[in-house]
Amino acid sequence: MPDQNLSLPLSKYTVLDLTRARAGPTAVRQMADWGARVIRIEAIDSAVNSLGFDRDGYDFQNLHRNKRSITLNLKDKRGRKILGALVEKADVLVENFRPDVKKRLQIDHESLREFNPKLIYASISGFGQSGPYSNRPGLDQIAQGLGGLMSITGAPGQGPMRVGIPIADLSAGIFCSLGIVLALLQREDTGEGRWVHTSLLESQIAMLDFQAARWLVDGEVPSRVGNDHPTIMPAGVFDTSDGQINIQVSGSKMWQSLCNVLGQPDLAERSEFSTEQQRNLNRSQLKQQIEQLTCRFTTAELIGLLNDAGVPSGPVNNIEQTFDDPQVKDLDMVTAVDHARLGGLDQIRSPINLSGLRKSDNVAAPELGADTDSILTELGMSAEDIQALHEQGVV
Repeated sequence: MPDQNLSLPLSKYTVLDLTRARAGPTAVRQMADWGARVIRIEAIDSAVNSLGFDRDGYDFQNLHRNKRSITLNLKDKRGRKILGALVEKADVLVENFRPDVKKRLQIDHESLREFNPKLIYASISGFGQSGPYSNRPGLDQIAQGLGGLMSITGAPGQGPMRVGIPIADLSAGIFCSLGIVLALLQREDTGEGRWVHTSLLESQIAMLDFQAARWLVDGEVPSRVGNDHPTIMPAGVFDTSDGQINIQVSGSKMWQSLCNVLGQPDLAERSEFSTEQQRNLNRSQLKQQIEQLTCRFTTAELIGLLNDAGVPSGPVNNIEQTFDDPQVKDLDMVTAVDHARLGGLDQIRSPINLSGLRKSDNVAAPELGADTDSILTELGMSAEDIQALHEQGVV
């Protein structure tokens, strides 16, 4: 059972969130979900986020839970002075401005390090902090294309195809949050802050994983193979009598088990399918042979038989079916937040599980500038000074 008296792992850290779009907020949310005291610094006119989504909508609410909000005019030197005061008390600052923009606003790493040499300054960009593309605007699909992912996604002869989630954004956010934790751990020994930075392009290339290794080690340029596995066969989507099923076979023992379940044990011994290399070379023929057999079963029936035989298989669910699945329900992947105006909202919880510890008191995304006055008061400002800043358009 979770120990409600334990503090969350990141509860001693203060994080300043200067991010927009998706990759940066994703990085900060990893920390906010595990207790970091996050202050989101927003422009005074940020009624919508930079993707054009209303802050009452599902996307903004999903990205910005467990944060406080202050509005600051960073184009005003008084606004930058307030940011400097916040930096003095912070452990981490996360931003995803283009390199030229943050230097122009004087919120780059070197400028803010003067306020706090222990600050972990984290950046996410589209293409990196240097190089010929560094000042280009970068979004997820651009990185998917430039980073090679779209060249290996989709059916043969029908690509290129983007992945159905913003995988470059999400992976950049997760890699960035990991880098922040690494820098915080090292700061315990050195007392010094670090500049942590990654990009959509770097993260996308890292996510190519074994497909990139095929090129780097063997000089092989991967191609699109649709729902089939690029190097293993049979592994992919197969038709059943009432839908489709995912099957993935690895090794001769599992291959024989699949043939036994399908009622064709001799298929495993045919010369063109007897080894993994032969099955891969003859993948089109093999898929046709297997699909003639899988069509004799319902999806549920075949999943039961295959899993009993130790052959990995499963359904091809839509999103509604996924959340209705008994295994997903047992994992308790949905967390609830209570928004003062919007009421109760269901969201996806962090997939990280720490024994004896579970965050259950998530807070909804803040209203724009909801915590401006309280944060300024914590910096030692008087009510009169705060009111003047409002009137002058600084906050």
